[in-house]
Amino acid sequence: MEAYTGFAEVYDIFMDNVPYEEWGAYLSGLLEEYGICDGIVADLGCGTGTMTEYLAEKGYDMIGIDASEEMLEIAQEKKEKSGHEILYLLQDMREFELYGTVRAIVSICDSINYITEPDDLKQVFHWADNYLDPDGVFIFDFNTEYKYREILGDQTIAENRETCSFIWDNYYYEEERINEYELSLFIREEEQNRDGYEMYRRYRETHYQRAYTLVEMRELLEAAGMRFLAAYDAFTKEEPTDTSERIYVIAGKGERA
Repeated sequence: MEAYTGFAEVYDIFMDNVPYEEWGAYLSGLLEEYGICDGIVADLGCGTGTMTEYLAEKGYDMIGIDASEEMLEIAQEKKEKSGHEILYLLQDMREFELYGTVRAIVSICDSINYITEPDDLKQVFHWADNYLDPDGVFIFDFNTEYKYREILGDQTIAENRETCSFIWDNYYYEEERINEYELSLFIREEEQNRDGYEMYRRYRETHYQRAYTLVEMRELLEAAGMRFLAAYDAFTKEEPTDTSERIYVIAGKGERA
C-alpha cells in the first residue's frame, strides 16, 4: 500500500472533475437511511479531506485517517480555512486505532482497493467492527474488476493544466487481479531558471489496487465478524450488475452473543 507523495500537492487539481457534492449527498443519504444523522464518523483513506469536510459541514464530528502525511497536510489547510473541528490521524487503515467507538465509518474513492491482500482487508473490516457503536454502520465503495479490465486496464490517461501535468499509465494483471498505476508528474516551480525559462519538478509514483468481487467482499466482512447489509451500483439504489464500475457496500457491526 503506497502513500501519495508528490501527487498530494496537485491531487485536488486533477480531481476537480469529481462531483464531490453529488457523491457527498449520496453518502450522507445512506448514513441517514441507517439512522446516522449526527455523532462521530471516521473517514478511512480521507486523502486531502474533501469528503471529510463535506460531512463535517453536514454536522458530523469527523475523524480523518490516512497513511499519507502529505495528503493530511493539505487536509489540515482545508480545516484551518473552514474552521471545522476535524481530528486527522496519520495511520494505516490496516491497523488504525481510535480513542473510542464511532457512529459510522466511511471509506470512498476506492481507498479499499489499495488493500491488495485479502487477509489485510479482513483486518480492516475487523477494526471497523471493533470501533463501531452497536448500531453503527461501515459504508465503503470499491472499483470492480470490470472497471479495471474493460475501462482502465492498459490505458494511458494524461492531463495538462496551467501549473502541472501528469501521465498515468494503467496495467491490469488479470491473473493476479492487480491494477498497476505508473504516475509521472510535472509540477511547475514558482521561480524561473537563470535563462528565464519555466522549470518543472518531476515525480514518479507507482500505485497498486486489487480487484475484488462483491462475493469476496461479503465473505471477508462476515469472516471479520461484520454483517453484510446491502450493496448498490454506485450512486443508485439498484443492485450491482456485471458492468458496474463502482459498488457501494453497507455493513453493520457484528451480532454480539
